[in-house]
Amino acid sequence: MTVGSQVQGLLSSLQSIDATLSSLAIKTKEHEAREAFHQGALKTRTIIKEIQKRAAQIEFEEPTYQQ
Repeated sequence: MTVGSQVQGLLSSLQSIDATLSSLAIKTKEHEAREAFHQGALKTRTIIKEIQKRAAQIEFEEPTYQQ
């Protein structure tokens, strides 16, 4: 398994976590819990953006992706 494919797997996991946190934020009635889920989703999205940048760099550098 290449580093690139591991990073893609990480991105998939993070996107799933983001979706779960967003869903919980919508469904939760308690204000503090809703806010915590929302903040967690926002932080996860920030991490996703950073990992996506790194994934693009890895794809550029890894010989597996070069043709």
